[in-house]
Order: sequence, then structure tokens, then C-alpha cells
Amino acid sequence: MSILVLGIGNLLLGDEAIGVRIVEALEQRYLLPPHVEVLDGGTSGMDLMDLMANRDHLIVADAVLTGDEPGSVVVLRDDEIPAMFTRKVSPHQLGLADVLMALRLTDEFPARLTLVGVVPQTLEPGIALSPVVRQAIEPALQQIMAALHTEGVSRIPAEVADVAGH
Repeated sequence: MSILVLGIGNLLLGDEAIGVRIVEALEQRYLLPPHVEVLDGGTSGMDLMDLMANRDHLIVADAVLTGDEPGSVVVLRDDEIPAMFTRKVSPHQLGLADVLMALRLTDEFPARLTLVGVVPQTLEPGIALSPVVRQAIEPALQQIMAALHTEGVSRIPAEVADVAGH
């Protein structure tokens, strides 16, 4: 079993950083088993192809532009994700779409794919998340944990792991 939780985002464009902030919260709060890799992918695009290839489950956290209210958490799975690329889903759409297409062409596409997205309020330059998007970190994180749970991944809160000496 090989699972990658990938946060995508630009830390300099306000709410565009939400994917990175979600995976930071995941790493800070939970101790996950060795077969679950958590990665801040930033704005790397095609550079991430090798890391995403042949995963049993790829879970991506990102800002998504769906027309829903800012701060809304959107979860898409498997075939729903490429279908959404017919319109702009994410500020990284081209990078992520290109990587996913390349993985399909090379027969290295992940067995399962989950996108946990948060609708941004602002993509203006700045290093802070808007309050409404900051509040979406917790529900988005819970969606990632639910996706991991479907894979049989149990998580241990980091503070419990520290006390237990893990």
C-alpha cells in the first residue's frame, strides 16, 4: 500500500496556499504509518510526476474554483476529477491536469484519486489566509482523514504519540 497526501499551493497568493496549510496541519496533528507520505508540493507541477506515479491512493489538497461560496470544502473522487478539468477547477489546474494526463499515458495513474479542495475568497498577493478559508482547514482535514480511513489507515494524534514515546 502506497498513499501520498499532497498539498498544492502558492504561499504568496493568499487563499491559494490552503492545500499546503492543510498538509501542514495534518503533519503537525497526526502520526501516520510509514506507507502514508505527506508532501508539500507547492507549485511544482510536472516535477511531482515521479512522486505521484503508481500510488494506491493519491489525495490532493488544493484551492478549487467551483463557483461555490468561499470556504466551501469540495471533495471529488477518481473520474470526477479529470472531468472537472474541462473548466478551471484550481489555480494549478494546468500543472495537475498535465501530471495526471502524463501518468495516464505512462500507465502510472494512481489506483484511487481524491481531491479535497477549498474555494478561495482571495488570490491576491499576501501570506495570510482569509478568515473564511482558514476556518475550512478543519473540515478539509477531516475529509482527508476520512479518505485515509477508507484505506484502513488509523491515525494517532501527535500529542498521544509523544506521550507514548512513538
